[in-house]
Amino acid sequence: MSGGTVASLPEGLLDGGLWFRVEASSAAAAVRRSAERLATELGMPERRTADLSIVVAEAAGNLAKHADEGMLLLRPARSGTEAGVEIILIDKGPGMADVLRSFGDGHSTAGTLGIGLGAIARQAGWCDMHSVPGKGTVLAAQVWPTVPPEPVWASGLTRPLTGEPVTGDGFAVRHTGERRLVLVCDGLGHGRLAHAATQEAVRVFGGLPEAPPAAVVDALHRTLGHTRGAALAVAELDQERGLVRYAGLGNISGTVIAPDGARRGMVSLPGIAGHQRRQIREYEYPLAPGAVVLMHTDGVVDRWNATDYPGLLGHSPQVIAATVLRDAGTRRDDAGVLVARLP
Repeated sequence: MSGGTVASLPEGLLDGGLWFRVEASSAAAAVRRSAERLATELGMPERRTADLSIVVAEAAGNLAKHADEGMLLLRPARSGTEAGVEIILIDKGPGMADVLRSFGDGHSTAGTLGIGLGAIARQAGWCDMHSVPGKGTVLAAQVWPTVPPEPVWASGLTRPLTGEPVTGDGFAVRHTGERRLVLVCDGLGHGRLAHAATQEAVRVFGGLPEAPPAAVVDALHRTLGHTRGAALAVAELDQERGLVRYAGLGNISGTVIAPDGARRGMVSLPGIAGHQRRQIREYEYPLAPGAVVLMHTDGVVDRWNATDYPGLLGHSPQVIAATVLRDAGTRRDDAGVLVARLP
């Protein structure tokens, strides 16, 4: 990458993504320009960059015109050697009762994202949306250079503390051999030092040999001593046995949510990875077909209830995670959510 190209991109756009508050048409234009620069940096063909521009313009424009507290996340999406661009839209109302009808061209309900959804669905390689009247709408879309890959089995979102350019929260997903592993990490404090601790945990996690969660947490603890330290947890989804293995140090919350919304909490032990570790233990929990694993940092409260969102658990991990972040994330801390399910 040339230094000039990297400098032209907003900080964070090439790693964890960038959030935009979209409340005016000028903000929508800024999002579109950032999306086009990101697509160029990722080597996306001009034709698909033009398609991305349409998707972002329609999405951000409708947030500015019709949504309450509209936010948009712009970030890279990667699959093997290919890279695309993902956008996630979040608003707090008024929501839509008939999502499928809203994707028809020309349909709109006053104050909703109805206008433009048909264009978004046509130009994006993949799109998913959930909406609840009175709560708001979440939409996720991806634009790829060629044919889109299979939908992901795990994904998450992070958001920095208000006023900070980077977040100390992070997540990572691995599928090597027979193991499906996910990591959620919360660097101690916030700001750049917390961000550095989490980025180191993500880097090490990606390069470790196959191992169960407790061994992964122990390896991360032993490699984070030169950083500020972090709370972190690792979960493994075992399809053959229908269970999730879980190990954590510090204040990371993990929950298994059944298809009917019933919740079962998972245990993280006290400690700070890299500095304080009394013990590391691994626990096993049943994982029924259709259940999801939800993990989050302490910037997200536990009062969220899946039964308040009809049909949500059948949607993509991105849409579920964005809904939780919208309604349970706080502005007084970095916030991070990860959702995983067996394919």
